[in-house]
Amino acid sequence: MALGQRHKLGSSYDDDREIETIEEFDQVVGRGTLAGQRVQSVDLTQRTFALLSSDTTGAVFLGCAMEPDACAKVRGDGALVFAPIPDLPFDPYRGLLYSPDELFAGLAEAGYEGTPDALAYEWFQQTKDDRDIYASMLRAIHDDAISDALDELIADVPVVGVMGGHAMRRGTDAYAGAARLGRALSRSGLLVATGGGPGAMEAANLGGYAAPFEDEMLDESLELLAKAPSFAPSVSDWASAAFEVRSRWPRGGDSIGIPTWFYGHEPPNPFAGHIAKFFANATREDGLLARSTAGVVFLPGAAGTLQEIFDKATPNYYESRGEPTPMVLVDRAHWTERLPAWPLLRSLAAGRSMESRIALVDSVDEVPEALAAMRAG
Repeated sequence: MALGQRHKLGSSYDDDREIETIEEFDQVVGRGTLAGQRVQSVDLTQRTFALLSSDTTGAVFLGCAMEPDACAKVRGDGALVFAPIPDLPFDPYRGLLYSPDELFAGLAEAGYEGTPDALAYEWFQQTKDDRDIYASMLRAIHDDAISDALDELIADVPVVGVMGGHAMRRGTDAYAGAARLGRALSRSGLLVATGGGPGAMEAANLGGYAAPFEDEMLDESLELLAKAPSFAPSVSDWASAAFEVRSRWPRGGDSIGIPTWFYGHEPPNPFAGHIAKFFANATREDGLLARSTAGVVFLPGAAGTLQEIFDKATPNYYESRGEPTPMVLVDRAHWTERLPAWPLLRSLAAGRSMESRIALVDSVDEVPEALAAMRAG
């Protein structure tokens, strides 16, 4: 499934008031007015004449660089102008999701520590406990902008979540299985969404990336990645191996990663075509599960995955988000013996609408059929 950054997935989504690229700005100006528009993080320093000659009554400019005379004019029209904030390693007003190239920019030259992703985590570490309302506001604005961009991207698209632990290493059978699962789900027309980190999450995003290619591509990719099996001790080596795969097989399939700087020691994986990275972990977790409208697959994991199971089960139980969506737990021994979540989930679902929307399977190969059966029912 190929995605565009804006208005490409959800055909019914159309908010003509939001301008997020210079191309969109030029199109709107060509129609004669900017009145009431919301312009997000667009460099307008080369559009002074357009700003001076257009009606900007009621417009809002969020983080848009512009020349002083243009800024004075739009303020005079009654527009709200939120100026760009200097010296931040991230843009709180951004209108689009992140790309892997953007978050890992400078990886080859400066190593992971010099990338925008690492610098944003460093800023978060420095500010998260200082009770500075300004820093808190910047994080909140950023996360709301990311939520908005994510919703625009996936409007009316069937999204399937794949949850699993970050500790799953490249080069293992479990990692290869999770990658095959992501590929199969993508090829079935679903958009794979994960927590965006390493391990099982990366494997599922890799599968989405591999979906358009011949099957041999995934096998060869797994061999390349196995040379850097984990992000510890070197995130740079781990990420570089992923970018080598992306370079060898460009223009892969799309999927979504939804990671968080709250767990910033875990880097985002480069195989998600679109990355919705949040500062607030609670916003990220709830948003990932709520947006998985086609169901959620739970691979073997520990406390985090266990929490996600019941975070998804709760709205299914109360039907607070409408009709229950499918839940598939993978690995019978894991979920009935090691961490017996399945018996509790089954007891919780008994006699309710969600009872027909839960399944336990032995392997990833059974997931697509189980998911399809529940979605059809």
